[in-house]
Amino acid sequence: MAGTAGSGRYWEIDAARGIAVIAMILFHAVFDVNYFGVAPVNVSSGFWRMVAYLTASTFIFLVGVSLTISHARASRRLDEPALTRKYLRRGATIFGYGLVITAITWLFLPSGYIVFGILHFIGIAVMLAPFFLRFETANLILGVATLLAGYVTNSITGPWPLLWLGIHPASFTSLDYVPLLPWFGLVLFGLYFGRKFYPGGVRGFRGWSAEPYGARPLAYLGRHSLVIYFLHQPIILLAIFLIAPGAIGLQL
Repeated sequence: MAGTAGSGRYWEIDAARGIAVIAMILFHAVFDVNYFGVAPVNVSSGFWRMVAYLTASTFIFLVGVSLTISHARASRRLDEPALTRKYLRRGATIFGYGLVITAITWLFLPSGYIVFGILHFIGIAVMLAPFFLRFETANLILGVATLLAGYVTNSITGPWPLLWLGIHPASFTSLDYVPLLPWFGLVLFGLYFGRKFYPGGVRGFRGWSAEPYGARPLAYLGRHSLVIYFLHQPIILLAIFLIAPGAIGLQL
């Protein structure tokens, strides 16, 4: 949620998501340049790995914040069963987008195709959120517990059916992997933050009601983050193809 008061969105949330969008594009551009052998860049550790983690963390945290706001507003006109169905449908739709990414990467990048990436994760998180939206401080405690549990599960090898949880075969590789543990902990932190600072779906602090002119481009990007997510990689790949035509063909 974000933007202007008239649209029912909060600009500061959209602007924060917009910053994450820019970071995502930059990281994926650098990742692709390295992956296709155009230029050697270390993306598995150091600065760029930190950018990747911070970007994913921002998106996921804001999922929790946005859910508290939309849920509070929707609860004024829908009963609890209808609210649960609403988020089950929304989560299933986002998960479906994730399956589209799975199919595309399986066809074109089979060596590291995405089985459970960020869209798969967000879809499941949206479906689970209604069971946690009633809590406030408890979500902080559960969030910490989830993060700690993730450090344990991610060190355990196991069968493919547990991939969503953070347990995977030793040979598993993927271009994007966002398991429920530990990442759902950040959603829970977002739920707490949303309840605390946007009670009832209303901004609970003063001084930020007017959208700064300079924040408008960021807020615009944040409002269209899903569309940008789908479009930015083909554009990056096209740019790489124009710069180094043979690079992509060697990898596919």
